[in-house]
This record gives sequence, structure tokens and C-alpha cells, in this order.
Amino acid sequence: MTEQDLAGRRAVVTGGASGIGFACAQEFVRRGAHVVIADLNADAAATAATEIGGDTWIVDLSDTTALDDLTLQADILVNNAGIQRVSPIEEFDPDAFRTIQRIMLEAPFLLIRAALPGMYERGWGRIVNISSVHGLRASAFKSAYVAAKHGLEGLSKVTALEGGPHGVTSNCINPGYVRTPLVEKQISDQARLHGIPESEVVEKIMLTESAIKRLVEASEVASLAGWLVSDAAGMVTGASYTMDGGWSAR
Repeated sequence: MTEQDLAGRRAVVTGGASGIGFACAQEFVRRGAHVVIADLNADAAATAATEIGGDTWIVDLSDTTALDDLTLQADILVNNAGIQRVSPIEEFDPDAFRTIQRIMLEAPFLLIRAALPGMYERGWGRIVNISSVHGLRASAFKSAYVAAKHGLEGLSKVTALEGGPHGVTSNCINPGYVRTPLVEKQISDQARLHGIPESEVVEKIMLTESAIKRLVEASEVASLAGWLVSDAAGMVTGASYTMDGGWSAR
């Protein structure tokens, strides 16, 4: 039986209705936490919340001004929500670039800002930012995503420095390509940009830098997130944990 080491904790997971977010939600619930699925897709969020016995928060994280005065009651916050756009810089739609920054950098800042007062009051908090190997390395045609993830790395470290005296940790997880709907949607774009068949994208583009030639599973990311939010990781903060099959070892 899984140890109930998160019993009594309240976790908010953005993008929690699918992929890495839902895997994290499942991991936390197995360990006793109450999880709030924060997602734009109301139907998917309701289905996910029903499956794990959690709650939903239907939120558009691209509407960042609506989050300015938010108060967020959470012992654990996982900033996971994200989108992708693959395009050369000279063709990159400016509005798409701005939207990615809002969802993947501004919104995490505002959610952290909203959650910290309560965490400070309780003297305990865990913030996990689902970054990417692209928070540490760059790839062509992903200017907005890479910029947002690099910014998230800095935000996480500042949060760690400020939160440490209050019992709050903040860390990033940096996976390579994870088997999620977000990655699957990139395959056709990558095939077009690189002039190869879709069937060759995973091997020739996504895994070319990785020593281990397979996609990361969402459950593997969730397992690391589960450790980072535990009391066992109380001295781990301001860190970036790669799970990229050796990509960033190059």
C-alpha cells in the first residue's frame, strides 16, 4: 500500500486533466492529498476529477490579468499547463508568442504569488514547475517555448530563495519529450519543417540528442514530482532535475 505521506495536503495542478498534469494528480491522490484539477477544458477536468475524487478549477491561464488579485489555497502547486507552437522566428505569429509567455511564465508567477502567503502562514509549501530540457537547452523553431521555459527556471530559483526561510521549496523538472497529447500534436509540424515523413519524426528529431531512445512516460515525471513534494525532499530547492535520457549531458 502506498504511504499516505501527503494526507491533509491540498494540491493544485494546472493542465491537470491530461498528460503529465493528470499523472501528477494521480500520484498525489494515491499518497493521500486532495487534488484540484486546474484546466481550461471543463469536460476533461470533470472527468479527471471524478476519476481521482478531486475538484476542478476551470481557468483560462492566458487571461493573466484575471489572476492579479487571486488568493490560492494550496500546500502543493504544480505549474504544468503549456502549449506549443513550432515555427521559424521570422514567421512566428507575435500573438502566439505572447500567449505562450502568458500561459507558461506569467501565469506561474501569478499562481505562485497567490499561493505563497498561505504557504508562509502554514510554514510549509511545495512548488513544482514542469519545465523541460528546453529550459536548459534550445531547439530551432521553438523560440516562444524555449524562452518561456528559460524564464520559468529563473522564476523557480527566485521562489526558492524567497521561500526557503518559510518552509517552501521550489524546483523544476526537466523532461525530454514525454508521451503526451502536446508532443503528439508536434509531429506533423516537425515533419513539415524538416521535410521528413511523420513516421520518422520521433526517431530522427525528438530522440536524436537522447542516449536512451524512447519517450519519457508521464508516470515517470509524476514519480519525481511526488518525491519533490514530500518531506523527504525538504532540503531540495532551487534545483532543476533532468529526465531527458541524457540529452543535456552533451
